[in-house]
Amino acid sequence: MALLGVKMVLDTLKQALDKVKGVQVKSYGQLCSIARALDVVGDRWTLLIVRELLIGGALRFGEVQRGLPGIATNLLTQRLRDLETNGVVAREPAPGTPGTPTYRLTERGRALDGVLRELLKWGAPTVPDAPSDAIFQMHWLSQPARFLLADHRPDEPPILIRFGTFDDGFDLTAADGTITVDPCQRDVSPLAGVTGPGPVLVALLQGAMPLPAAIAQGVDVTGDAAALTRVLPAPQASTNVPGQYT
Repeated sequence: MALLGVKMVLDTLKQALDKVKGVQVKSYGQLCSIARALDVVGDRWTLLIVRELLIGGALRFGEVQRGLPGIATNLLTQRLRDLETNGVVAREPAPGTPGTPTYRLTERGRALDGVLRELLKWGAPTVPDAPSDAIFQMHWLSQPARFLLADHRPDEPPILIRFGTFDDGFDLTAADGTITVDPCQRDVSPLAGVTGPGPVLVALLQGAMPLPAAIAQGVDVTGDAAALTRVLPAPQASTNVPGQYT
């Protein structure tokens, strides 16, 4: 009977542990704006969800998930729900698709753009040390491109360069001394197209590798390759060039 009693106690404890397994404290409970911000966006995957919505605008659930390889469906659902509750994300019907919602950043959510920009700067020196099997998606490069590239020939007519494809890419426009990036546009023809290995493209945009060396290492440029020289930074001596983010 004693053994039966012990077993019952252990079973009860196991059930209690199962209930709380994976449950996180949702607040640091601190009167500090940093802690309060992390209460909202400090969970794993949350800022990467914000990254996807900054890049893509209004996205369906599956579109967000494609940009977050490795995230579980139920976890993404929970993170989007939390962001919606905290006024960072808004959910609304998809145009022409009844019952299918899209997710977009609210004004408060878009204000996180500056936070991600600082993370780009802080993380730039670590990129060359990423594991060799690190996943790369071309559209992720659109955010560094906004800050690393510049229009060095502003008096020339506007140009559009496409990095990647419609399924995974972005359009970069240089015009009147400014650089803008947008999701790939089907109604425009780019002057040049760029594809290639992630690490080489990162080095190219950071100014750590000249264009001829990048092409020799697998970067493919179609169309007017000279268009790239209008926007690329001058090659640096090192891949550790976070100061290039201006």
